[in-house]
Amino acid sequence: MGLPNKAEWKTSTQMKKRNYSLLLGGQFLSAFGDQAILAVIIGPLLFLKTDGKISEEDMRTANIFYTVLLYVPCVLFASLAGFFNDRFPKSTCLVAGNAIKLAGAIFCALSLVLPIATPGISGGNLILSVGYFIVGIGTCLYGPAKYGILPEILPRESLVRANGTVEMLTLLSVLGGFICGSWLADFFRENLTVPHGIIIALYAVALGLNAFMSRTPESPSTRLSESTRAFFNHLRDLLASPRLRLMLVGTCMFWVIGSSMKSHFQPWGNGVLKLKENTEISLLALMLSVGVMLGSLIAGRLRGVGDLRGAPQAGLALALVFVFAWTVGLGETALLAPQITVAGCTIVFPVAVLLIVAGVLAGLFLIPLNAALQDESNPAKLGKTIAVQNLFDYLGMCGAGTYLFLTNAIGISTRGVFVGLALGTALIAVWMLRSGRLTPPARPESLRGQ
Repeated sequence: MGLPNKAEWKTSTQMKKRNYSLLLGGQFLSAFGDQAILAVIIGPLLFLKTDGKISEEDMRTANIFYTVLLYVPCVLFASLAGFFNDRFPKSTCLVAGNAIKLAGAIFCALSLVLPIATPGISGGNLILSVGYFIVGIGTCLYGPAKYGILPEILPRESLVRANGTVEMLTLLSVLGGFICGSWLADFFRENLTVPHGIIIALYAVALGLNAFMSRTPESPSTRLSESTRAFFNHLRDLLASPRLRLMLVGTCMFWVIGSSMKSHFQPWGNGVLKLKENTEISLLALMLSVGVMLGSLIAGRLRGVGDLRGAPQAGLALALVFVFAWTVGLGETALLAPQITVAGCTIVFPVAVLLIVAGVLAGLFLIPLNAALQDESNPAKLGKTIAVQNLFDYLGMCGAGTYLFLTNAIGISTRGVFVGLALGTALIAVWMLRSGRLTPPARPESLRGQ
């Protein structure tokens, strides 16, 4: 086969640039919708609780249920999603993922006219629950494709920057989507048709953008049994290495913490901080995320790749911050003043500082583990390593839901949840310290040769 002529090369380059731009636009709107729809789903719980229609325990249970519901498909169908992304064009997987999300969002909107109660969830709706679960299936399929497609549409020298851009846009869309969704839930509390309609439109536009992407390569020879076997074999290999296992458990713990906090913000913000609007409560997530971003930036400058000595120290410090979080509201004014008002939203200043510090420490805990895992695993199987790590992350999120559900079931207070997080974080940090595997070995214990 001869080399492409100048016209063909120009056309190919323009096609790849267009694919990249359409990917970024579709990814931003899709991730924005994922968070906005969650905020619109849990937003009414605050008003049901204020009106005395559900209890604080009911609100906590529903928050846990809906937050975890998105992640359950990502655990159940992880290997299947990997197969589809290996077998079919990743551009097609992006379209299919957003199409499934769109169908789920339409189901969620139907819940407004089909008031069927979700069994065991006060304030829940069965149609809404099914719809959000369908959105989770779309997320499961879409997630691997958005990263896996990058080497197919960009030159190798652009991959690091492209991955960073996708990560940045994802973070911005997550924050923006949750805050915007919370505002929509507040502003249109009497007419939730409008927020649901906006979210349906977001998914539809994201679907359209991905549909305009040029078709990427496929691999018809890929078989489900072979793909599944390769996934679980690599999972076994990673767990067989004590150092890589430590990294997987550590990153999993980060998502236990993050998901626990996210699921807990509404009951904590309303019950302890006395915040009255979903928009005010959503700013708690913003503060935590700002801290994580700062911690991520600092982590890259403190130690080299593979040096994990700072991670357990950050974990122990984070456990101490959770103890301080437990003391918020312990007395009449404990850490609840001073309060400031920004754009009509109440911000409890000591809590804002506490959450930013917690985020910084969480970033210092996570980033060294992430970097070392990617550096020390087999470069030829990095995609599978990331897939396994994603599975552990989603397991961590589901584990967070299980923990919160148990604390609610046995009557642990909203503040008491932080005691369990402090103990869990401290135990993982001590285990890491005692492992003796925090510095890169002379001959790295990795999978490079496997």
